[in-house]
Amino acid sequence: MEAILQTNYALDTFYFLVSGVLVMWMAAGFAMLEAGLVRSKNTAEILTKNVALFAIACIMYMVMGYNIMYPAEAVNSWFPGISFLIGGDNSVESVLAGGDGAPYYSDMSDFFFQVVFVATAMSIVSGAVAERMKLWSFLAFAVVMTGFIYPMQGYWKWGGGFLDGLGFQDFAGSGVVHMCGAAAALAGVLLLGARKGKYGPNGEVHAIPGANMPLATLGMFILWMGWFGFNGGSELKVSDVGEANAVALVFVNTNMAAAGGLVAAMMVARILFGKTDLTMVLNGALAGLVAITAEPLAPTPLLATIIGAIGGVVVVLSVITLDKLRIDDPVGAISVHGVVGMWGLLAVTLSNADATFVGQLTGLGVILAWTFAASFITWMVIKAVMGIRVTEEEEYEGVDQTECGMEAYPEFTNK
Repeated sequence: MEAILQTNYALDTFYFLVSGVLVMWMAAGFAMLEAGLVRSKNTAEILTKNVALFAIACIMYMVMGYNIMYPAEAVNSWFPGISFLIGGDNSVESVLAGGDGAPYYSDMSDFFFQVVFVATAMSIVSGAVAERMKLWSFLAFAVVMTGFIYPMQGYWKWGGGFLDGLGFQDFAGSGVVHMCGAAAALAGVLLLGARKGKYGPNGEVHAIPGANMPLATLGMFILWMGWFGFNGGSELKVSDVGEANAVALVFVNTNMAAAGGLVAAMMVARILFGKTDLTMVLNGALAGLVAITAEPLAPTPLLATIIGAIGGVVVVLSVITLDKLRIDDPVGAISVHGVVGMWGLLAVTLSNADATFVGQLTGLGVILAWTFAASFITWMVIKAVMGIRVTEEEEYEGVDQTECGMEAYPEFTNK
């Protein structure tokens, strides 16, 4: 019996760690996607943001974020309390005790898996504020976002807080991760304003093409691959037949939703624009992935494809609508992760009998309101203290030179 318990513990821990590595690989996907969708004169800076935010997220989540999100003893279901630094790991005795209360994976593997999630949420912000935000203002926000804003709303659901008590369902984070990141991005974009030349005086919307579509496409495929760890790892274990079958279904549904989102977005773009817009195709796949993240286990593969397809339609319409509202998001992050994240939360009611529309809407509203308000205040403070936008001349020259002192493509820089 002891040998079986130890083997299962080792297997589930290993599965958790490998899933975390896949989610960490999504950081490369975000970096490549965003680097491809911005102009060449802003590439080095967006890459710097992505590598730096990952490191900041890891440090801040270790220092305080993890304990806020998963407190040993919470003050109440609204406020978890504040404590610092993660503790030790499980003892052999606690594992071998068996029973429902015995740990079945390493606490450190749980921290590792969770820390790459908070980095994912922060990565969503970087693309939306690209090409005109000060680098160090962004990094200052990353400290607050990953250390406090994200963990607070994460506690309300995944840490056993009041949203979990209300029956709000969010399997892997359409709301807790994706909509949270998008709400923080929206707050920053509204204060930041649009890029110069993006919108005309009479409501015109001017396309600003990205510099490297092969890179953006590579980024999308990396994200698609990493999502198997994102959703699959959220099943938490794989060491028995029932759990192994559940993980397999999560993988299949995740893949099918991405396929449905891509095809639907491609078709809608063709109908609306008369052309097959690659950026819409890429965002369609990501929209399908975001849509299924709230509940990848309960649907059939066909329903998962439909949920993803609706996400693909929604993201195209959302990108168009935000442009009409003059909300400038260079990579479509607010639409992909925010608007489609909302759809994903509501779509849970199509297959999960424990989910109610009221419960899902409540969770959606709470996460959106908290993250937007807390982020808006944080952005306002940063703006007052150090400013958040580069000068018009620096924006024209490109933030690669002004913020990083180098160019990603020194042989040719597209002004």
